[in-house]
Amino acid sequence: MIIAAYPKHESYTDCGIDWIGEVPSTWSIEPGRQCLYESKEKNIGMKESTVLSLSYGRVIVKDEDKLTGLVPESFETYQVVQPGDIIIRGTDLQNDMTSLRTGLARDTGIITSAYINLRPKADIDPKFLHYLLHSYDVKKVFYALGSGLRQNLSYEDFKYLRLPIPTLQEQRAIAAFLDGKCATIDEAVRIKEEQIRLLAERRQILIQEAVTRGLNPDAPMKNSGIDWIGRIPAHWEILKLRNMGGFQNGISEAAEYFGSGHPFITYGDVFNNEVLPQNASGLAKSDSRAQTLYSVRAGDIFFTRTSEITSEIGIASAATSDIPKATFSGFLIRFRPKAGRIVPEYARFLFRSDYVRMFFAHEVNIVTRASLGQELLKNLPVFAPPRDEQARIATWLEGKTKDLDGAIDLKKSQITALREYKTSLINAAVTGKIKVL
Repeated sequence: MIIAAYPKHESYTDCGIDWIGEVPSTWSIEPGRQCLYESKEKNIGMKESTVLSLSYGRVIVKDEDKLTGLVPESFETYQVVQPGDIIIRGTDLQNDMTSLRTGLARDTGIITSAYINLRPKADIDPKFLHYLLHSYDVKKVFYALGSGLRQNLSYEDFKYLRLPIPTLQEQRAIAAFLDGKCATIDEAVRIKEEQIRLLAERRQILIQEAVTRGLNPDAPMKNSGIDWIGRIPAHWEILKLRNMGGFQNGISEAAEYFGSGHPFITYGDVFNNEVLPQNASGLAKSDSRAQTLYSVRAGDIFFTRTSEITSEIGIASAATSDIPKATFSGFLIRFRPKAGRIVPEYARFLFRSDYVRMFFAHEVNIVTRASLGQELLKNLPVFAPPRDEQARIATWLEGKTKDLDGAIDLKKSQITALREYKTSLINAAVTGKIKVL
């Protein structure tokens, strides 16, 4: 149902808040101090032991294994949270303009005093107030508030924050309406995310089978020498990556090279792309030494040096032509294949296959490493078909994965649309643009 199709209130009046505009004439505009107060109840005597945290707009119970370094005595400095309290992360607005900063507590527990704990007054429904402040949060209203060098919020900012308030009966009706609608939207998003997971899993299975078995099911096979791989086509070579090309870490003193407009390949460029764009996200100086040692050529492969090898590793190829004067970050390792050793289109699929990730995950349990380094990368076993077969496999995978990628992109766009609709619906309900009672 589109938002414009919902019924409207009989009459409206300008509320004096620019981003809200008109609200129902029966609503009032109240300062925050009339609707909420700050709770600062300390956990003296360890009255509560359940530790809470604000994460992605939700107040959650923190896992006990994530409380490393904290001792029970330190929890006495935490503040007690009751169900219905609204938790605000008011720090560092200047440097973080993307995170959600509000959440509704649904559990009794404790939270660090770095958060602001707002408790609704008796004539204010907690869920309604949560949805209202969430709308302010999404609209980035809080970023016009705050004080200090790092622009932090305090209760003082909320005391005078103007809020559109309907009757308690209508507050409860709006909260119940949004609970139902948001639950339906969230379930639709969950289903689409599961569909994406299954499509991505299917894509990885196709890639894995093609780069470890080839396309001919009748080809003679041999033992790969790796238990979790099994058999591979008998005519394929088994090589270490060190024998197939050269390696180079990125610029460690990267700050010295910023500033004059030449492309600089960053961690994000590699992590988010299979093929690097001609215009990288960073800018680097024109430095002949850097552009020789840290150059970017067609066919180069970049690996991100993640903090944990078992986590997602970004792997990308360079664009189809050289990126003039480009250099790359110290968070990356460049692998440059020897001429004729590997078809670039095949390499894109090979290095994104599950067997490559499984190798890193397996080896990190044997070798103590904080990040992906050259030595581990050099020991990667590569199953190398003849070049013409590499090209055939790449063409086949390109065709097979194109439809899957299209389906995944469609699901992602649908999720984006659902989330935007949810945001708009919340905003429309809590500002009275639609009537739900």
